[in-house]
Amino acid sequence: MTATRTAASASTSASAVVEDIGYGRQFEGWYDRLFPRDESAATAAARLAALHPGPASGTVEFGVGTGRIALPLARALGAPVTGIDSSPEMLAALRSAAEADAAGVEAVLADIRTYASDRSVGLVYCVCATLSMLLTPEDQARAVARAAELLAPGGRFVVETHNKPAVLAAHEGRSRASYFIPYPEPGTGLQTHSTLLPENDLWHCAHIWFESDGTSRVGTELSRLTTPDEVDGYARAAGLVPENRGADWRGTPYDEEAPMFVTTYVKPARASS
Repeated sequence: MTATRTAASASTSASAVVEDIGYGRQFEGWYDRLFPRDESAATAAARLAALHPGPASGTVEFGVGTGRIALPLARALGAPVTGIDSSPEMLAALRSAAEADAAGVEAVLADIRTYASDRSVGLVYCVCATLSMLLTPEDQARAVARAAELLAPGGRFVVETHNKPAVLAAHEGRSRASYFIPYPEPGTGLQTHSTLLPENDLWHCAHIWFESDGTSRVGTELSRLTTPDEVDGYARAAGLVPENRGADWRGTPYDEEAPMFVTTYVKPARASS
């Protein structure tokens, strides 16, 4: 049975203010066109399921969005996934998808920098560059620290985010670049106008989505680019141990030219007395 709730009934304080950057309002109704529930989502979910130390121990996704990963992961685990997001629009889409899918995904309106629970879990994951949408090192470190706090000893934290060296290389020394990505469906594609703001490691993207019927949609996003070493630093400061790094969910070895990187971290088991 599908479980859903809001921050008012979650372990976080009902009076806490959830800062929403408006991402869901911009991409409402077409987010799933940009990030379809396709084989790539199934591959990510399968990899996360394989990394889970024990499905019964619990699972939390930071930045669940519309459930592209959480829904197939819940099916693969045969156990619920708690999805945290600051966007009411994204969570509304998740609830609709979860009801149709009959998967056990619990939707929680909360801030990944402050979310807390009275239950430890075996797996926390933060994918699709959610970590990069926090725009300061301090906020990124806070989110990683929250993940570490949620984990039980022996639990695992998984991060997938933009690979800064690859993004910089794609600009070839320029502050601005434009590119077009055709999608499999005939007549569809995504045009992106990309701007680097190097003084703050920020990356601004304006997207135009083209539908096959001739209509288009526009959305923008701002990210803070990080190197793998920087994310490792956040994790170590939170008491986590880097375990493995790859370029994608298929386990391809990390490469500076890969657009994303996937890193796993482990929370050390308590020393026996």
